[in-house]
Parts: sequence; C-alpha cells; structure tokens
Amino acid sequence: MSPLQRQDTGKNLLQVGVILQRSVIILLLFCLPCWGLLINAQAILLCLGQDPDVARIAQFYITAFLPAVPVSHLICFTVSGIILPQMYTAALGNVANIITNYILIYWLDLGVGGSAAANTLSQIYICAFLFLYIWWRKIHVKTWGGWSVESLQEWGSYMKLAVPSTLMKCFEWWVYEFGGFFAGMMSEDELAAQHSIPLPALNSQFPLGIQAAACARVGNALGAGDNTGALLTSRVALSLAGFIAVVEGLVLGSTKTVIGFIFTADEIIHLVSQLMTPPLLTVFLHQCVCTGIFLGAGKQKIPAVANFIGYYCLGLSLSITLMFAAKLRILGFWVGLLVCVIFQSTFYIVVIFRLNWEKIAVEVDRINHLFWIWIVSTNSIKCEDYRDGSAETDGEHEVQQQKGNRLSTSQLILRRGLTALAALALLAVGLSVHFLVALPKDISSKRNRTMDWLNTTYTDQIFPTATDHNKGPK
Repeated sequence: MSPLQRQDTGKNLLQVGVILQRSVIILLLFCLPCWGLLINAQAILLCLGQDPDVARIAQFYITAFLPAVPVSHLICFTVSGIILPQMYTAALGNVANIITNYILIYWLDLGVGGSAAANTLSQIYICAFLFLYIWWRKIHVKTWGGWSVESLQEWGSYMKLAVPSTLMKCFEWWVYEFGGFFAGMMSEDELAAQHSIPLPALNSQFPLGIQAAACARVGNALGAGDNTGALLTSRVALSLAGFIAVVEGLVLGSTKTVIGFIFTADEIIHLVSQLMTPPLLTVFLHQCVCTGIFLGAGKQKIPAVANFIGYYCLGLSLSITLMFAAKLRILGFWVGLLVCVIFQSTFYIVVIFRLNWEKIAVEVDRINHLFWIWIVSTNSIKCEDYRDGSAETDGEHEVQQQKGNRLSTSQLILRRGLTALAALALLAVGLSVHFLVALPKDISSKRNRTMDWLNTTYTDQIFPTATDHNKGPK
C-alpha cells in the first residue's frame, strides 16, 4: 500500500482513500489464514522439538495477542509525510502500555497473558490516537471520499506491489533468525551470546527512521512529477545515513567491551565482545535506507530479488561454510552476513544512481492521469473539461483498454466472494486442527534427546568407550 499511497499523495489525493480501503479489505482477509496458523503455534513448536512448557506459554501469549494482528496494519500514516503525529501517538501508546502492563501483571496478577493483553491494547491505543488526530485535524477530508466499490477493483496491481514488498522484508528478517538456530546447534554459551547481541535491532532504528522519511519524500516527489526532488531526497538520505552510521559505529565500537554487561553475565562476556565486531561493521553498510528509496519509487522488485540472492545464495551459504567447515562457529555467521551486506550495499547504491528518475516520474504521472480520466468517464462528466492537450487521445484510449479489463459487478461478487471464502476456509481448517487434533506429546522429548546426543558438549555420552579409559576404574 505504501508506494501507491505515497505516489498518489503527491497529486491525486482522493485515490489515497480508495487505496486505503483496498488495503484494509485485503489485509483483513489475510488475517484469517494467519489466525488459523497462529492458533496452532503450540503444536508446530512441539513438532520442531521445542520444550513443552515454552510451547504452551508461547501459545498462550500468541492467543492473547491475536486481536492486535488486524489493528497493527492500520497504523500507516507516514504516507502523507505526516510523521510527527506518529511519534507522539507512539510515545503516548508506550506510556499507556507501561501503565496497562503494571495493572494487568502486578495488580491483577495475570502473568504472561496480562503482558500479551497489554501489548494488544497498546496497538489499539496507538491506532485510536491516530484516528482521533485525523478526526481532529480533518486530514481525511481531502483524501477520503467515502467507502467505494472501486476498492474491490485492481487487486492484481496491488498484489504485484505487495508480494515483492513482503518478500523483501521477510528475506532479510528470516536470515537473522538462522543465527539463533545455528547457535543452538553449537552450544548453550553460543546461543546465549548470540541472543545477547542487541545490535541488529539497535542498529536498524536510525536507518529505519531515515528509510521511512526517504520513502515518503521520494514517493510524494514522484507523484507530483518532481523527479529532481526525488533524486535529491535520495542523495540526502544516503548522506545522512552514512553520517549517522559513523557516529553510531564509533560509539558502539568504543564501548563494545563493556556494553555486553548490560545484557549478559560475566561467563560469556568475552564471547559477546568478539561477536559484536562484525555487526558493528554492518552499521556502515546498512541497506534499509536504499530499500526505502526503492519503495518510494515503486521498484521493490529490485531489493526483493537482491535480498534473496544476497542473503541466501551468498550470505547464508558463506555463513554456514565459515561456521562449520572453517570452524569459526557463530562468528562465521556474522562474517558471512558482513560480506553479503558489502555486496548488497554497493549494488543498491549503483542502481539508485543509474535509475532513470525522469522516466519513473513520467510513469507515475501517466498512471495518475489515467485514473482521473477514468473517474470523469465513469461519472458521465464531459471529458472536454478535463482533457490535457496532446495526452487526450492516448489517455482516453488506454482508459478504454483498462475499462475493458475491469471486472463487472457479477465478476466482482464471484471473485471477491471466492477469495473471502478461501480465507474463511483456511481459518476453519486451522480451528479444526486446533480443537480436533491432539497435541504431539512424545516428539519434543525424542527430539531433545537427539539434540543432546548430537551436542558436542556431551562427549562422554556420545562416545563412552573413548572417554571411559580416561576416567579410571570406578
């Protein structure tokens, strides 16, 4: 939704409301299969060998957090370049979250369920605060034309942008989760050290802020036909990200030997200090600002493909080789990702400065022009009052082609009805599995015994004949 809204906010304000409606409907439908999967989290975790108590608590937390799934996606307000209200409402939401957590956990003694409920309520708080701000400042007047059947049209073009955007984010997030998985295969100390490193989360906060600003400004500039402004925004964003990376790297690098004490005990502090070096170097090459520029330009397919090739074909394969073959253990994982980030950042910067920004601006303007011609034609208003010189013939011709591809009322009812039915069916399958299929009981214990047997810290259990001769007679 973000690239579409940002480009339309630059010029066609009413289309923002239509895209928002389309986004809400599609994402609410996607929530149904997500719920069907999440309510079976305990069974999935048990099948993967997780501890039964951990799986049970995780399921309890997830169940209490389910109402926050549809609410969280409604918090999308940077599309109009209005960012400060988001910051203020997020701050108010955090204050309310602290108070709610204290009441539910300490006063009412609800434990984990109280924490999940408080976090769910915090998402509702933020969404409610944003809604009140929009209503108070009358921001919706220019962009909201009321609920429209047009939100059921053009789902294909929406998904063409949504799928690459989702894959772009997921490919990057998932690869870091492999670090914890591989660390668990090494030893408990490696696992504790890996999860004691806060840098991946901390390092991304400043670049994410620049990413959001760059995405909004680039999209709005292109929507207004200002390709020079879009290129200038890209340069400023990259320069600012580089400056902040230098400052952040110097601060964290000078304190890496002591910062680990905040997160872990003395036993593995030396290991944590060693593991912090490669992530520190990735601060200077964080590519999320580049992905924000691509998002604003509607070119998210580029980082989606690049993230898959870079992280999985290069980074992950190199990390596994360094971890196991080169015996660098968890340090090898971060070295492999560092090499991946170097290549990706270089590729992104080269592509950004080689983009034809004038052509991209023309494409966005053409889409906006066709949209308004279509509005005029569908409302039976004379097109002569809205025609734009030489673009008249081509625009009307392409609109006629698009109108030919538009779905009729019966087609909308059939296709969107089948889509909703499929989403409900997936939710029903998840509910059926949750209530009718018994939880696996023995898989977890068997898998844990297998992992204990494979863990090299238990060599006396794995190779008793090789260690008994060192113990002497009993």
